[in-house]
Amino acid sequence: MKHKRCHGDRKRLQRDPVTLGAVSPPRSVPDHIVPPSYVTTGTVSDTRTLQIQDDDSLLRLRHACQVAAEVLIEAGEAVAPGVTTDAIDAVAHEAYISRGAYPSDLHYNGFTKSVCTSVNGVVCHGIPDDRPLQNGDIVNVDVTAFIDGMHGDTSATFMVGEVDQPTRGLVETTREATLRGIAAVRPGLPLRCIGEAIEPFALSRGFTVVREYGGHGIGETFHAAPHIYHHVERDDVALFQPGMSFTIEPMLLSGGTSFTQAEDGWTEHVDDAMPSAQFEHTVIVTDTGAEILTVTADGKSAAGVALSPS
Repeated sequence: MKHKRCHGDRKRLQRDPVTLGAVSPPRSVPDHIVPPSYVTTGTVSDTRTLQIQDDDSLLRLRHACQVAAEVLIEAGEAVAPGVTTDAIDAVAHEAYISRGAYPSDLHYNGFTKSVCTSVNGVVCHGIPDDRPLQNGDIVNVDVTAFIDGMHGDTSATFMVGEVDQPTRGLVETTREATLRGIAAVRPGLPLRCIGEAIEPFALSRGFTVVREYGGHGIGETFHAAPHIYHHVERDDVALFQPGMSFTIEPMLLSGGTSFTQAEDGWTEHVDDAMPSAQFEHTVIVTDTGAEILTVTADGKSAAGVALSPS
């Protein structure tokens, strides 16, 4: 499929600013489900330790990632015009609980919901609320499942009803950029290869990459080293190591690059209200490349698992 640079269709991409709605109380988690330590201590670990998996820990991480992939698919199936993001959070919450997993976002640094839902010009960390999705919107749903002592993290941007072609191009480009970043991973190469695969591709389609946020190490710790740049960062000389687990999760912008955090302390709004999109996978470095872990038992994911034919 051929894509136009988005500049010529700028007016069709424009959206009204997202108005934050009312947020319902946090949903409860049964006592038999083990939460991450920060839920009980109130303190989030700031470890800079790489998450390197052995055979045992990789089995546990695979389980958490499979659960996350399943929850993301269920949440995505709930996306439709007229549905609130709070209702999507309710679907996701029940999907976690039914699998014996704790929603990693819930009570992480005070976050009160089980997923993040970022609509249109919300770059990331949107809090599910009572605003109904509208036909033509896009919404990123960010899922992290904690089970067996491991976090599995994945997200996808879903289209709501009938979405115009320029906005579809943004979403499709972001998905492909994510998979291109994953395909660039090789043991012994520098981490900057991810950004070198993502940013030039995004720019070729007329989109820019958010620089303020990146991927992160993940495993027993939700957010750990290394920081994963999705833009070209020449000074990033750290090397991929077999067994290293982390997320790749680029956010692409269709307009200006400035954004502002809302008064809720989480929601990041693009200042010009132009739509943004994001996809995310948890991956592990193998002896030959990278393996996507956030897939179902039969290899499916709402975030995609293979590059489209060129």
